[in-house]
Amino acid sequence: MESLLEVRNVSKQFASFQAVDNVSFTVGRGDFFALLGPSGCGKTSTLRLIAGFENATSGDILLEGQRINQLRPYERNVSTVFQSYALFPHLTARRNVEFGLRRKRVPEAEIHKRVAAVFELVRLTGKEDRMPTQLSGGERQRVALARSLVLEPAILLLDEPLSALDPNLRTQVRAELKALQRRTGITFIFVTHDQEEALSMSDRIALMHKGKLEQVGTPEDLYYRPQSRFVAGFLGGVNWVGPIGIRPESVCISKEQPDSSAHEAVVQSSTFLGSSVHIEAKLASGETVVGEVRRLDIPFNNGDRVYVWWRPADELRPAS
Repeated sequence: MESLLEVRNVSKQFASFQAVDNVSFTVGRGDFFALLGPSGCGKTSTLRLIAGFENATSGDILLEGQRINQLRPYERNVSTVFQSYALFPHLTARRNVEFGLRRKRVPEAEIHKRVAAVFELVRLTGKEDRMPTQLSGGERQRVALARSLVLEPAILLLDEPLSALDPNLRTQVRAELKALQRRTGITFIFVTHDQEEALSMSDRIALMHKGKLEQVGTPEDLYYRPQSRFVAGFLGGVNWVGPIGIRPESVCISKEQPDSSAHEAVVQSSTFLGSSVHIEAKLASGETVVGEVRRLDIPFNNGDRVYVWWRPADELRPAS
């Protein structure tokens, strides 16, 4: 992986609050990289440090091998799509997209060429002269993307850009955003608190917690090989049975004993979810195990005695 951005031992302190605590990671050229974590974990502060909206208390940020700590936002070859989109309400979609180019005094012919190309890229050709109020939420999001992409940045920074959309539209735009990143080849750094967004869209994820970096890796690394209980629990459901964790989809539940390694349990609840049935069963040890049964030929009722087991290969053993 060719390194494009390096964040080296970066910290940010606001008075007595440590927003970012000695964070280091590398983003490769062409990566779709997610900064993931709960509210207040430091992910947006980290994004703002990369963008230049905040100055690091300590540490270095390097873009294409050059230290950019002291550069102002407009001096860095990055562009930001904000959570609110931040469109100018009195300007048309076209004028919003042209704005940054005109501030940079790009020649008129080049402006027309790049704006036409980016409107086609985000599939808004024909809507250039509409005002923001005449566009849907998804279309306004695409205008915000076009305004950043037209500047041809080395990195596009996205601060929870899908949070203002309704759930159905979010799913659609999520797929469009990933396809757009693949078409342009621009490195995306995407801030989200949504685990599903990060897992489905990203090449690599940096999961943060209380200002610290918990783990960096591919979605598969974090989901199947979590380094801490926090990582395991944040990325999907997990059952803790003694020192090990088991994902609900890895749990098998049956009324017949498969072998002597299966655990006896008693069904506490059974909930039909359409494509699966959510079953909670209490082990003799007192621990509760949740399983997702895909096909239910024999119903499970509260109080039924069952057997619970899983493959050793599916066990999660985080270090902390």
